[in-house]
Amino acid sequence: MAPISAENTEHEKAGDDDRWAAVAARDPSANGKFVYAVKTTGVYCLPCCPSRQARRANVLFFNQPEEAEAAGFRACQRCKPDRPKLAEQQQAMVVDLCNFIVSAEQAPSLRELSERAGLSSYHLHRIFKRITGVTPKAYAQAHRIRQVRTRLNNAYTVSDAFYDAGYNSSSRFYAKSNQMLGMTPRQFRSGGEATPIYFALGECSLGSILVAQSERGICAITLGDDPAVLLNELQQQFSTARLVGGDADYEQLVAQVIGLIENPSTLLDLPLDIRGTAFQQRVWQALQTIRPGQTINYRELAVRIGSPAAVRAVASACAANVLAVAIPCHRVVRSNGELSGYRWGIARKRALLDREQSS
Repeated sequence: MAPISAENTEHEKAGDDDRWAAVAARDPSANGKFVYAVKTTGVYCLPCCPSRQARRANVLFFNQPEEAEAAGFRACQRCKPDRPKLAEQQQAMVVDLCNFIVSAEQAPSLRELSERAGLSSYHLHRIFKRITGVTPKAYAQAHRIRQVRTRLNNAYTVSDAFYDAGYNSSSRFYAKSNQMLGMTPRQFRSGGEATPIYFALGECSLGSILVAQSERGICAITLGDDPAVLLNELQQQFSTARLVGGDADYEQLVAQVIGLIENPSTLLDLPLDIRGTAFQQRVWQALQTIRPGQTINYRELAVRIGSPAAVRAVASACAANVLAVAIPCHRVVRSNGELSGYRWGIARKRALLDREQSS
């Protein structure tokens, strides 16, 4: 039996209950956070170890495998807690692949990436998407979009910009340019000055509301206490566009949006101009599938989009949403059911959820 030191007893104080719960559940997400050792066997294990569960009274917890070994315990031969963490190895592999994609003149194929990683295409595709939140193809496309934006801003001609970004033909580039840039390449190169954004301000039960619309659809629905602040935010969001006050017909559109705020269980049958990264758009699309009156937590949302490790990125995507209620990020809550941060205030989030659940 391994010796029990004074240091070990420090690990048996309050706070270990959560660790024991993770061990009892064989929770793989706890791997890397701690290891546990069994006094009767002299072995230490990962929280997810499939070995027969020990009695709680015989278990000690350590932050690192080295601490368990210093206390006289040896590594389990089933879960092998002394080996380098698989997650770290996969993270380093994906970082290498991302750098490879960025440095390549042409976007590497999935086969080239899998050969570099020494994995099957299927396995590589799944790991890459789990860690980054997007597929290798989407990551390469996002990099090319950044290149195009940079080159257009740096006085490149439109042709030079798309060829230098790895597009082999103008037709392929122009087919996707409006989606990538939110406007034509020449409009983007001129700072978007020719792009009109129509807007109107109004009042609803949740305070002031601003609705903005581009040529492609509604591009902003924001809430607040001060109309001037909302208008300033719109000016910052579309700093080089031409802002145009809406006419009487546009007021009817604002009335439709206010109707959605007052009754978030209804559907907004209007086109949306959703601008964001590939990952953000995946999160926002998933949010639109959550039915009124239902909620989901950030981890569940990450699992739903196929990226269970990207919880923080999912939360950031929710925070970046500028289409209040139309993209219902108010339906995302913490894992314990409590309300978390909301771009337009917790009180408004609670009011929206209460309205949905009572309707």
